[in-house]
Amino acid sequence: MKNLILATDSYKQSHFLQYPPEARVISAYVEARPNPFSDEIVFLGLQPLLVDYFSQPIVAADIDEAEAICVAHGVPFNRAGWEAIVTDHGGYLPLEIKALPEGMIVPSGVPMVQLENSDPRMPWLTTFIETAMLRAIWYPTTVATLSWKCKQVIRAGLEKTSDDVAGQLPFKLHDFGARGVSSAESAGLGGLAHLVNFQGTDTMEALVAARRYYGADMAGFSIPAAEHSTMTSWGREREEDAYRNMLDRFEGEGRIVAVVSDSYDLDAAVADIWGGSLREKVLGRQGTLVVRPDSGDPIETPLRTVKTLWEKFGGSVNSKGYRVLDPHVRVIQGDGMTVDSIGKLVARMVEEGFAIDNIAFGMGGGMLQHVNRDTLRFAMKANAMLGSDGVWHDVFKMPSTDPGKASKAGRQAVVMKDGRMAAARLDSVAADADLLVPVWRNGELLIRHNFDTVRARSEGRG
Repeated sequence: MKNLILATDSYKQSHFLQYPPEARVISAYVEARPNPFSDEIVFLGLQPLLVDYFSQPIVAADIDEAEAICVAHGVPFNRAGWEAIVTDHGGYLPLEIKALPEGMIVPSGVPMVQLENSDPRMPWLTTFIETAMLRAIWYPTTVATLSWKCKQVIRAGLEKTSDDVAGQLPFKLHDFGARGVSSAESAGLGGLAHLVNFQGTDTMEALVAARRYYGADMAGFSIPAAEHSTMTSWGREREEDAYRNMLDRFEGEGRIVAVVSDSYDLDAAVADIWGGSLREKVLGRQGTLVVRPDSGDPIETPLRTVKTLWEKFGGSVNSKGYRVLDPHVRVIQGDGMTVDSIGKLVARMVEEGFAIDNIAFGMGGGMLQHVNRDTLRFAMKANAMLGSDGVWHDVFKMPSTDPGKASKAGRQAVVMKDGRMAAARLDSVAADADLLVPVWRNGELLIRHNFDTVRARSEGRG
């Protein structure tokens, strides 16, 4: 849907008739309101909206299409307003948008975006784009935040048990979510959001999105891996042959290959095939075999697999006193992983004396699809109106039925207060103190973030 006039809710089409006649400019902001999921938010996703949608001018055909649909749909249509955008602004939205730098860790309740119309004839335009704006931001921001929370859990486990935290962490959580999302665009945006925190992914649309929107040459990596069809097509009687073929096909120094091993009997596969008939072949390789359980209890099953591999292949005890499997074997658990279950699996590994080096985690739909706008309580609200008197008037809501939905009054700024970002009224802070900086003005993209910088900010280095 590239017709911006239609990338909205039906009721927005009538709002140009609803603002006070003295309205000249409407200011609005976007925030993740305080929520039970996370007190800190990884801001992401505005730039793809600006690049893919706002940078494409509205043309006469878009107006004609939108008018035909609105008339048939039974809602008013602001043809004069849209024609003025085409004739007077070249089809580009006369808006000024300020935002925090993408990738930044933002406390909940702090505005990430502040925007207003720049043409006083069009106060309706600011909130007209609410639908597109929220849709662009809430999803990648929520996925990035979820992935970031997983990262903190895994990092804590590594810091307790590993001698190589920095080397291990980037590939500890792998994205398997492409097939579980609602569209290719969701796969791209959600997948790149995960890549802000990690470098492992099987979502190829994410690589394209990271390149297209943030200039990343290659944002993520994967390895050859088996699925059940490639293993079961050999038949149960040739299960060992299927595994041997994987070792032969993907041999080489430093090469890693993942093999799903629960098509029939996981415990037998680990103990009798990997750790039995194929043990010497595994140990004779130059690379690493990653055994993948894909069923059973998501905590105890991978732990049992690690224990069996330790019995069969051995390993070493690191400087922190935790067992590390022989470098030829590792485990990945991708079934049933959530922030909570990852935490439980990490805790059980620690309890049993195994370093988190031994295991990687995967998430699919649980990361890219099991989120919604309410996960972080995203909202865009008007906060001020410039009237024909040249005075800014506060705009806000304060519902007695739900004080948690009260909105901020006055144009917003973001400042540092006691070492932490906080919301403030724009008219109360010095211009150079506002962390919200212009990123879009009247059809011009003013700042373009690159992916390395976004990643650095999520680590507190940008």
